[in-house]
Amino acid sequence: MDFNPGLRAESARSISRRWFFRECGVGLASIALTSLLARAGDLAAPGRTLAPRRPHFAPKAKRVIFLFMGGAPSHIDLFDAKPELTKRNGQLPPESLLAGYRSAFIKPDATLLGPKFGFSRYGQCGMELSELLPHLGKVADDVCFIRSMQTDAINHAPGQLLMNTGSMQFGRPSLGAWSLYGLGSETENLPGFVVLSSAKGSSAGSANWGCGFMPAAYAGVPFRATGDPVLYLSNPPGIDAEAQRDSLDSLRRLNEMTLAVTGDPATQARIEGYEMAYRLQASAPELMETSREPESVRSMYGDVSKPGFARNCLLARRLAERGVRFVQLFHEAWDQHGNLQNGLKRNCADTDQPAAALIADLKQRGMLDDTLVVWGGEFGRTPMAQGTDNGRDHHNRAFTMWLAGGGVKRGFIYGQTDEIGFSVVENPVHVHDLHATILHLLGFDHERLTFRSQGRDFRLTDVAGRVVGDLLV
Repeated sequence: MDFNPGLRAESARSISRRWFFRECGVGLASIALTSLLARAGDLAAPGRTLAPRRPHFAPKAKRVIFLFMGGAPSHIDLFDAKPELTKRNGQLPPESLLAGYRSAFIKPDATLLGPKFGFSRYGQCGMELSELLPHLGKVADDVCFIRSMQTDAINHAPGQLLMNTGSMQFGRPSLGAWSLYGLGSETENLPGFVVLSSAKGSSAGSANWGCGFMPAAYAGVPFRATGDPVLYLSNPPGIDAEAQRDSLDSLRRLNEMTLAVTGDPATQARIEGYEMAYRLQASAPELMETSREPESVRSMYGDVSKPGFARNCLLARRLAERGVRFVQLFHEAWDQHGNLQNGLKRNCADTDQPAAALIADLKQRGMLDDTLVVWGGEFGRTPMAQGTDNGRDHHNRAFTMWLAGGGVKRGFIYGQTDEIGFSVVENPVHVHDLHATILHLLGFDHERLTFRSQGRDFRLTDVAGRVVGDLLV
């Protein structure tokens, strides 16, 4: 018989691999860990820890729930009533208004388009909102509206990046990553930053919740709507809990031996990561089981029996209860270049009740005071019509976002636009200002919360940004 040492060695290696995965049952932990942390080597950054940390000063908010409305809702049709725009429907806008104006698709001869729906006043504060938002109207006295938002971007991907990372370029840490980096995590059984999606995927993709140049532990972890919330979370066939625990204990001992010899922080991070993935097996399925909620709570949000924005809002509250620091919901469905009327009806039907229920639910549990809820998209929509189907183009000069809880004023309106909703005329708030204010509510001086990369200190607000003190309690 011919003897081939190379073939025999390869066969031995193959048998060893098959035996290791079959007998040790480590497939779950390693694959789930990869899905959670992306790159174990990135965890080796000096001083990396997710333990809770003290911010610069006493925070008003301990956690953030960001309801990101991708595609950009129309402020004119939902939040910023403009009777003058209704009067001037079909007219050309003043030439002086469009001097130097950059738009994405709209034609120069586009005429003004009045709001498609009526407005009503809600709450003791008399907040004026679209008739499409009756549920938000019920909690208007708990909401702070910013009608004077501005951004630099005129297209979706750069606009979403700027709103979520403070930069229109890829590769920067997200707002959630900065929050987790600064505060650490209050839970050991769930990721500190969780992402939930409904409708279409976001234009800027995972960069919206990424860690950029920070260690991978600070990135958002997307939870799936069906099945295991994180891929490969369930044990493979033939591997029970006892076998898995035995295999993890064996791996831990081997890694601890390596750590004792090398002192490599990546090895320590790997030990912690395997254990976190193991704990997630128990915590994540329980979290996703919304049927355990009382019917009175589930009905507040709408239909939570199926994947969607309503279910995600309820999950956001459950995540916040369990110590998750930053929860971000992405609902990209607001890009109404045409069919504006039907699109807004559909989107508000999907999101109005759940968003309002989230505020009411947090409030009744005593959580709204230290939970900051943020609602908004990447920019606004033009007061001019696009096309013949009553659409609106992208608009970066003025739009509306709202905040609730976490140290902001309630039943309050900040900023003002002109009579047709084209430009901000009072108290402009740039995206950098919004970020500075959110970090302030979390207890941080946005100029001092920095991360060193490529030889210089970076911050979320780059070289700009101011805290909007008038929004704060």
